[in-house]
Amino acid sequence: MRRVEHVMGFPVSVRVDDGAADPQAAAAEVFAWLRQVNLRFSPFRADSEVSRLDRGELRAEDLSPELSEILGLCEHYRVATRGAFDVRLPGRGLDPCAVVKGWSVQRAAELLSAAGATRFCVNAGGDVVAAGGPWRVGVRHPERADRLCAVLEITEGAVATSARYERGDHILDGRTGRPVTALLSLTVVAPSLTEADATATAAFAMGTEGVDWAASRDGCEVFAVDEGRRVFRTAGFPVAT
Repeated sequence: MRRVEHVMGFPVSVRVDDGAADPQAAAAEVFAWLRQVNLRFSPFRADSEVSRLDRGELRAEDLSPELSEILGLCEHYRVATRGAFDVRLPGRGLDPCAVVKGWSVQRAAELLSAAGATRFCVNAGGDVVAAGGPWRVGVRHPERADRLCAVLEITEGAVATSARYERGDHILDGRTGRPVTALLSLTVVAPSLTEADATATAAFAMGTEGVDWAASRDGCEVFAVDEGRRVFRTAGFPVAT
């Protein structure tokens, strides 16, 4: 079963190969969840919980458990990066998207598992969470859209990349407020997409020092290319043979 929809601002594909009694129903539940996440947590919707909090219409005790969890994760990464990753940059509204994406797609994968799926893959705008592999995942060349710079193989887990090639210099260092240009791309493999996606973005925000920081986190393997076109790869990064 394969299904693709555009939700949360990017294409999401769901593939279920085995296990689920009704894979179409499981996929429908996944996309319903992601649409709900977009309504509730998008900073681009004036009526979302995130926007209402940013305008001061909600107090901490009024927040849903899910938004409290998201903000807790944002604070964790802010502290861990000494402020390089920050969802509350001066002059900008609250924007937790860097955490919401991986967190919500990981939840979507858990919905598939709960429906009985044992072999599946969810690809959300290039970030992937999969189970029942092996699965091969290509890492796009940071300067050539028609080429890959690595192909990795995962059985269970997630892959996320932060880069400049799709949206330009959009990742800011919270310590300076300036765009990060020291890296071209940074890919993280981790047990969950919550961890992989947030770690990739947080590490990118740190610049070159973020490569070692990401590699030091439990369960994370890293592949990065800096502005000098030098490649960094941790020993356990699962390159396909």
